[in-house]
Amino acid sequence: MPVDDTFAPLEWIGSAASGRLRLLDQRELPHAERWIDCRAPEDVASAIRDMAVRGAPAIGLAAAYGLVLAARGSGTDAAARIDAAERLLASTRPTAVNLAWALRQVAARARSNPEPNALLDLARELHAEDVAGNRRIAELGAARIESGMGILTHCNAGALATGGLGTAIGVIAVAHQQGKRIHVFADETRPRLQGARLTAWELSRRGIPHTLICDSTAATLMARGRIQFAVTGADRIAANGDTANKIGTYALAIAAHHHGLPFHVAAPASTFDLSLEDGSGIPVEERGEEEITSWGDGRTCPPQTRAYNPAFDVTPAALIHSIFTDRGEIKPVDRDSVSRTIGLKP
Repeated sequence: MPVDDTFAPLEWIGSAASGRLRLLDQRELPHAERWIDCRAPEDVASAIRDMAVRGAPAIGLAAAYGLVLAARGSGTDAAARIDAAERLLASTRPTAVNLAWALRQVAARARSNPEPNALLDLARELHAEDVAGNRRIAELGAARIESGMGILTHCNAGALATGGLGTAIGVIAVAHQQGKRIHVFADETRPRLQGARLTAWELSRRGIPHTLICDSTAATLMARGRIQFAVTGADRIAANGDTANKIGTYALAIAAHHHGLPFHVAAPASTFDLSLEDGSGIPVEERGEEEITSWGDGRTCPPQTRAYNPAFDVTPAALIHSIFTDRGEIKPVDRDSVSRTIGLKP
């Protein structure tokens, strides 16, 4: 059966004047599927900041719908409300460039036509483009997968992180749908366990054979010949191809390079930040220490122990075999290839 790319963690319900943004609360997965209704931009900002919705493309789309909610507010003029909402939403998570990209698109439309209907039309257009782009990325990447491969992925870059079938998980899903015999090794992805809670949930939902592993197990599996292909998503990619993704990605790329295995990235053009020469300029979000020092209702370390919790790291372009994008495959990953593929309008 065709790969289902109709599922999304977010949807707009109702009209521009009285509708709402509905978000799947990813903090509850895999134990419960609970949806959140956002009726104001503050609701959307809270959902993004608290990671009820996460994944670079998905939070960009959520923010775009958040400006629709701002446009229909009351108290000040529409332009002022939209400006304030744009600043609020842009401040929620600093690393994923899709967030700022989507806000710019909708805010630019608002300057000429701040009517909620016009902004909702654009938000839906961006959503549809993400669905179509996911499909192009997935088909491009799936062509590189051969039957019999063990595939490694990190964090979650599936339908839960996008508006469509996903980027890295989309690649895997299409390869599976094509009948290729594959087995996925999903890193649990500490400290928030997006691999265990979200990627394993998506793979189970699609019936894709998979095994959950600790993040530190991947190199051992590479050494034992169990992994032949690695693919992750991305939150921001610099002009030279340096890529920010969930913390731990850099270590996986190093391990793959050591073992002579291809390490791929899958991301839409909106994830590229061509204003940054290289990855040194990518802002890396640092989250609260409690994500590391606590587990469930208890603390895992002495009270005086401090924790360092960057949410992302940056993988140098030299360690990336290729990048699958909605505009084509970037290979080799360098400034010229990025410019040729992303630097020009499609």
